[in-house]
Amino acid sequence: MTQEARTAAASRKKSPAPVARPSSHSSTATAPVLQHYQAAVQLVQQGKYEKAIAKVLSAAPPEIVERCRMYVQTCKHQLQKAGLAFPTPEERYDYAVSQLNGGFFEEATEQLKGIIGDYPNADYAFYGLALIDSITGRAQSCLDNLSRAIELNPKNRLQARADNDFQNMVDDPRFTELLYPEIP
Repeated sequence: MTQEARTAAASRKKSPAPVARPSSHSSTATAPVLQHYQAAVQLVQQGKYEKAIAKVLSAAPPEIVERCRMYVQTCKHQLQKAGLAFPTPEERYDYAVSQLNGGFFEEATEQLKGIIGDYPNADYAFYGLALIDSITGRAQSCLDNLSRAIELNPKNRLQARADNDFQNMVDDPRFTELLYPEIP
């Protein structure tokens, strides 16, 4: 080693170690929170929603607060969904519509398909599926479900003509033919 290298090495040894700035969320304080978070994620994946909610701490570091809120909301939604029991298909339909209006299209679709599974001639469930398909841009599925709804109950044709939820389908000539078959 040259003299210059020894001098440089010696000067590095003498320089003080950098001092960590105190923060509201130091890594030692964050570690247990992150462990709780990881444990909560595992509980969500296992379907143990109540335990997952209890595991997520409200004093989470800022970088994961939003993610914690998302998991808490997911857990609450799953717990609410698990306790659902509908005495009539109409009540199940009302719930599906509330989910549709809230933007929970998968849950609404699941409920409507459940109605159709139990009541294959439930025109209103096919109509609801057609609405979801229109909103989510699935044109062919929309046409298929709306056709079935109209076949089961021709009044659905009149309702669809005035329904703004079919706005995405207005320019599709197949949709026009389905709603206005009398026009050549």
